[in-house]
Amino acid sequence: MNIKKSHQFLFAFILILVVVVFTAYQYVFTPNILVEKEDTHIYITKNTDFQKLLKFTVEQGIVIDPISFGVIAKMMDYQEHIKPGKYLLKKNMTNIEAVRLLRSGVQDPVMLRFSQARLPENLAGKLTAELVADSAILSNFLKDQEVAQSYGFDTNTFIAMFIPNTYQVLWTYDEKELLDRMKNEYDRFWNEERKVKAEKLGLSQQEVSTLASIVQAETYQSTEKPMVAGLYLNRLRQGIPLQADPTLIFSNKDFTIKQVLNKHKEVDSPYNTYKYAGLPPGPINLPAISSIDAVLNAVEHEYIFMCAKGDCSGFHNFAKTNAEHNKNRVIYKNNLKKGGC
Repeated sequence: MNIKKSHQFLFAFILILVVVVFTAYQYVFTPNILVEKEDTHIYITKNTDFQKLLKFTVEQGIVIDPISFGVIAKMMDYQEHIKPGKYLLKKNMTNIEAVRLLRSGVQDPVMLRFSQARLPENLAGKLTAELVADSAILSNFLKDQEVAQSYGFDTNTFIAMFIPNTYQVLWTYDEKELLDRMKNEYDRFWNEERKVKAEKLGLSQQEVSTLASIVQAETYQSTEKPMVAGLYLNRLRQGIPLQADPTLIFSNKDFTIKQVLNKHKEVDSPYNTYKYAGLPPGPINLPAISSIDAVLNAVEHEYIFMCAKGDCSGFHNFAKTNAEHNKNRVIYKNNLKKGGC
C-alpha cells in the first residue's frame, strides 16, 4: 500500500469514526424528549409493547427522533422490559435519561384525595377516578361480605376503613392493592392514643366511626362537633334513642330530603334511630378525621337535646330537658320567620 492510499484510508477511517462518535453523542447526550415543550406525564398500561409505546410518544410529539430512542432502548434492554405506570417526562430529556426513568419503574405518584361519600358506589368512584383500579369492581368488593371480613369489617362498617385524607398512591394500583393500602392507613390512623380514648368511651373503633358519621351529618361546624358528640354519648349511656334525623334520611335512601317528616320515621330499618335504640349498624357517611376526633374528645355535659338555631350560622342550641328543648324550637321557628335558614 503506497503512502497516498494509506492517507486516504486513514482519512476515511477518521471520518467514519467522527460520524460514529457524533451519532453516538447525538443518541446519548442530545435532548430528544419534549424538545422546546413542557413537562408531561405518560401512562403506560399493562401489556403495552415497545412499538405501541414508541408510536404513541412520536404521535404526541414527546419523542422527536424515534430511531435514536429505539437504539438506546435496545442497548439498555428496555424494549423487552417495559413497566406499566405513570411517569413524568421532563422537557429536553436525553434518550438515556428517559429510558433510565422508564426502565426503573419509579412512577410519579397520584395524590389521592377523597371525602363526602355515603354509599359504596360513591366511594369507589372517588377512589378510582385517577387510578387503573376499576370503580365497578371495587364497588362490588365493598359490598362483598367475605372481602369485608378479610379486612376485619362487615359490609355495613367497611366504609369506616377509609380515612379521608391525602395519600400518595400509584396509578397502577388495582382494587386489591388499593384496599390493602387503605387498611394500612387505617391501622396507622388508629394509634394507641386513639384506641385508649375509644376504650374509655366504651366504643369500638368502628362504633366511633359510626357515631362520628352522625355527628358530621348533624353539624358542619368543627368547633361544635365535640358538643354534638357529647350529646349522643349521653343518650347512648342513658339508653335514650338517638333520634338523629340524618339516620332517617339514610334509612329512606333519599338524600334529597331537606326536612324530616313523621312519614320518614316509619321506615323499618336498623338505621332508623327513632325506631331502634343504640347505634346503627355502620356509618351513614364517610366521617372526616375531625369528626372522628370530635367523638374521641367529646365535651362532657348533660345535654340530651339539640335544635338548630335557624339563623344560618350552622350552630345549635342545646338543652337538658324537653321543656328547654321546646323553647329552643320556638327560637328556631322565629328565626325562620325572620328570614333565617
